[in-house]
Amino acid sequence: MAEIPLKTAPGEQPQATAQVVETVRDMLARLRSGGEETALDYARKLDAWEGEITVSPERIEAAIAETPQELKDSISWAHDNISRFAATQRATAQDMEIELRPGMIAGQKQIPVQAAGCYVPGGRYTHIASALMSIATAREAGVPDITACTPPNAAAGGIPSPMLYAMHLAGASRILTIGGVQGIAALAFGLFGARPADILVGPGNAYVAEAKRQLFGPVGIDMFAGPTDILVLADNSADPETVATDLVGQAEHGPTSPAWLATTDRPLAETVLARVPHLIDALPEANREAATAAWRDFGEVVLCADREELAAYANRKAPEHLHVQARDLPWWRDRLRAYGSLFLGEATTVAFGDKSAGPNHVLPTSGAARYTGGLSVHKFLKTVTWQQVDESALPDLATATAAISRAERMEGHARSADIRLEKVASPPKRAVGEAG
Repeated sequence: MAEIPLKTAPGEQPQATAQVVETVRDMLARLRSGGEETALDYARKLDAWEGEITVSPERIEAAIAETPQELKDSISWAHDNISRFAATQRATAQDMEIELRPGMIAGQKQIPVQAAGCYVPGGRYTHIASALMSIATAREAGVPDITACTPPNAAAGGIPSPMLYAMHLAGASRILTIGGVQGIAALAFGLFGARPADILVGPGNAYVAEAKRQLFGPVGIDMFAGPTDILVLADNSADPETVATDLVGQAEHGPTSPAWLATTDRPLAETVLARVPHLIDALPEANREAATAAWRDFGEVVLCADREELAAYANRKAPEHLHVQARDLPWWRDRLRAYGSLFLGEATTVAFGDKSAGPNHVLPTSGAARYTGGLSVHKFLKTVTWQQVDESALPDLATATAAISRAERMEGHARSADIRLEKVASPPKRAVGEAG
């Protein structure tokens, strides 16, 4: 049977409006020509920030001292997981070479980019984990120069101390107190002592996302990120209270963050539908407002006939976070094909992945998991190729190249093969008395 919708999402995901696109285009043009002075002017006007942009070593030392030891221990524990996972990923990206034919050798090298710009979002929450996810991953990839920036927090007098501790621990070469489009420009253009970034990574608001989109080309980016989303797949073995709690936990990200449930069990679906509003009401006010709007406008619950239909639904949806709370977890791991990150079993929650488990939480949204994965060491690596040919390979190689080139009507290519073939066929004669 087709899926039966028990709750539909009436809202539509916001797209970058013409006003956002034009505003960002104008800001980037001004920042490109005006440099640091223009960035400082935007920081004063948009964030009311009058302080230093580049965080000093003394401020970092003060932040380390100000952060409670228990919190530092938790951040360090998460950093260790994230770094170890990224280091193991890096070990899978290998240089290699192969002799394709006698005398014809080709290979690949894994070369880190030389400079990364890591944007750490601010706003409603202090995104400590996002700092670890982007900076530590770049460091484990072997990037030698990493600039991190984040918007100033008025209540903290700049960057909150736990955030600074995390950014420093993760390995940032320098930290900038600047956000928004001006922060992205500082990373991309190399302002405030930064080296111009080869790649920009990290999530942000609509203006940040649009700035990355407009800069893409000369500068690499991790992905085009939209609102975070979650899909829970559940059968009748799942606990409705746990499912509802997990949906609410992701809905609190923001008012446009989708939370979806697909299940084969109608009683579970109906219990979750009843419980979610009560769990939202128990959140702190700011979280409650965000989650209420997200669930009202973007929450979905569908009923499926069996697990095959659940899997097919998930593969079409291609969620950022896909959480399976059902029997036979190996079956799901093998069957599911489109997700940013997969969470298997009731004991595994998306919150673990968001904060401290190890795999990266910067993931594809808005269905992009159909064609890409999330942030990893591979985003900071260039897989480049090389080749080397000696004379023993030239007859066949040059003959094939010249034939294909002429079939393509590319005579210049053919002649560059011909000249090498001619040299092998008629090697230059040595002069009398020449050593040989």
